[in-house]
Amino acid sequence: MNDLQALRQHLKRVRLSLSDRAQAFASASIAGQIQKLPRFRRAKTLAGYFGSAGEIDPMPLMKQAAALGKHCYLPVLHPFLHGRLLFCRWQPGDELVRNRYEIPEPHIHADRLIAARNLDLVIVPLLGFDSDCNRIGMGGGYYDRSFAFTRRFRHIKGPYLLGLAHESQRVERLEAQPWDVAPDAVITEQNLYLRQWRA
Repeated sequence: MNDLQALRQHLKRVRLSLSDRAQAFASASIAGQIQKLPRFRRAKTLAGYFGSAGEIDPMPLMKQAAALGKHCYLPVLHPFLHGRLLFCRWQPGDELVRNRYEIPEPHIHADRLIAARNLDLVIVPLLGFDSDCNRIGMGGGYYDRSFAFTRRFRHIKGPYLLGLAHESQRVERLEAQPWDVAPDAVITEQNLYLRQWRA
């Protein structure tokens, strides 16, 4: 556990050390690559997130997706089930509120929610990854819990999980835990990494 905490602290420092120029270049490069992916082009429903603390910010891509007529969703902290996410419809200009982590999220309305399994593409934040697409997050386990069904029921066609990262966030190897839900792919400003079984 101490090694994992130390790795998280190291990766946070690496991410925060990037200049504004490097951040902007990486975000623009990744957004351009994603728009060319067949998975993005085919997706009718997709979820993103608000980038913070040096994360790649997919919101410009989400705005472009909305302009293309795609149904876009943002994660919302579940009000009753601790450690889980809901996904609420979002459009540019919607009023947002800040959750307990100070991350903007839409107001929850039952008619604007979508089941996670009904999303076509989910853009996932991460703190670190390896070339096999094993992922380390901030430690809250929100995405692991919310997409645990993709691990338990592989015969069910679920959303394609696409992690976004700076190339400098790649580590040599991460030891996957039984509860971890790895992205199907991770994209950086330099490379696209694919999980073998979902490639």
